[in-house]
Amino acid sequence: MPEPTPEPMPAPTPAPAPAAARAAASRTSAKGAQTRANLIAAARTLLAGEGFARFSTRNVAALCGISHGMCHYHFQDRTDLIVAVVEDIRGEWITPMERAVDAPGSFAERAERVVVRLNRPEGPDLSRLHSALHWFALNDDRVRVAVDAEYQRWRACFVRLFQVLSDEHGGAVDPAPLGTALAAAADGLAAIQSLDSAVETEAAVRALVSGLTAAALRP
Repeated sequence: MPEPTPEPMPAPTPAPAPAAARAAASRTSAKGAQTRANLIAAARTLLAGEGFARFSTRNVAALCGISHGMCHYHFQDRTDLIVAVVEDIRGEWITPMERAVDAPGSFAERAERVVVRLNRPEGPDLSRLHSALHWFALNDDRVRVAVDAEYQRWRACFVRLFQVLSDEHGGAVDPAPLGTALAAAADGLAAIQSLDSAVETEAAVRALVSGLTAAALRP
């Protein structure tokens, strides 16, 4: 009779990585994250300073002081890098507004925080960044989707603000058109203020909020 085939031995459980190896992996990960952040910062500098005229992954890598291949290690192509910039600036215009709207308080208290927030002028670099990103959005579908998603999130802030007003009045207010109107007006004011810093944005925003509120509550 043939001898039975012995059962295969189970694979040995790999030993846990030594502390030194884990520390090295952590340093490598941190270095990669820093390189990625540096590339985004360089991309922002090019977009805000020279717009789309010289914007390329090669020029971003050169400004960052790394190889072109390293740039493509972190970002597949120019569009990936632009989308990363779109996400990176969220914390400078959308997140603060979300905090202003979503923090506890009545409609009047939240509206006051929104007015204060909108009265802070957009810096020239951020204004130029938005302009460059809008241009790319018109010519690149992936950028358009990313920019559109950010503006939807921006408009949603103002819709939530007027949802609070609606809740305070038993659902008698439709917050969507009111929020959309205020978001559009805020965008227009930001564009005007980028050209003329003397524009009294606070008075204009207060008039908008009070007027929209009064119209919404009119019998």
